[in-house]
Amino acid sequence: MVKSRLISLISAISTKKSYVNMNGADDMVGQKALAASPTLSPLYQQIKMLILQNLQTAQWKPGDLIPSEIELASRFKVSQGTVRKAIDALAAENLVIRRQGKGTFVATHHEARAQFRFLRLMPNEGEPHYPENRIIEVKRIRAPLEAARALQLKAGDSVVYLKRVQSFSGAPTIVEELWLPGTIFKGLTFERLNAYKGPMYALFETEFSTHMIRASEKVRAVCADQGASDLLEVEVGTPLLSVERISFTYGDKPVELRKGLYLSTSHHYRNELT
Repeated sequence: MVKSRLISLISAISTKKSYVNMNGADDMVGQKALAASPTLSPLYQQIKMLILQNLQTAQWKPGDLIPSEIELASRFKVSQGTVRKAIDALAAENLVIRRQGKGTFVATHHEARAQFRFLRLMPNEGEPHYPENRIIEVKRIRAPLEAARALQLKAGDSVVYLKRVQSFSGAPTIVEELWLPGTIFKGLTFERLNAYKGPMYALFETEFSTHMIRASEKVRAVCADQGASDLLEVEVGTPLLSVERISFTYGDKPVELRKGLYLSTSHHYRNELT
């Protein structure tokens, strides 16, 4: 059954010059993606890859409603069940969001529930809320070796470096340093960050067309040095959580190295394993 569907799909691609996306533009990227996919890959995975190509090339932008399962099934010449399985896989990865009675939308960091997907520090009591930011420094520098490796850049390439303190209810709780590729984040300045009051990833998404879709983190215990002591208003030697993160956008491209020191006096680090 799978083999026959693959043959039908390949045949449809060879006879059809282009797919038409939701805006009426040619979806040539999608054809190339299917042509390059392994023939033994499950059919729904190939459809998932086609949809992902549209997200990666911004055919469907964060917050956009994507075509219905019926429309996608017709476009790709597969069953609606195959499309549904592909979308289920994308939803499980938080790349799209299903809304009952409205359809499926591209995930965006502007949604309230997305704000806590990458913020894992939760209060010991009460409801989680987003912290206040105090930007300390933003500058353009040559990439240090560690940042260059993490971001897959050449040593000495331009990066934007920023440092900030995040507070909950006025209490300094997180000190963070970030390194971002300079070619992507041109125009990111102290003034722009200081004026922006929403989640930083939402700003990256809107103004720099960079949507963070996953992150890899390393967590360990450390003691506050003098710098962290001053910024977090704690004594030198206070226990802290050190969290190092590399964030990725579509295509598994690393676009952020982040190092944070977390004060866990009234908060805890929470992760959900599925």
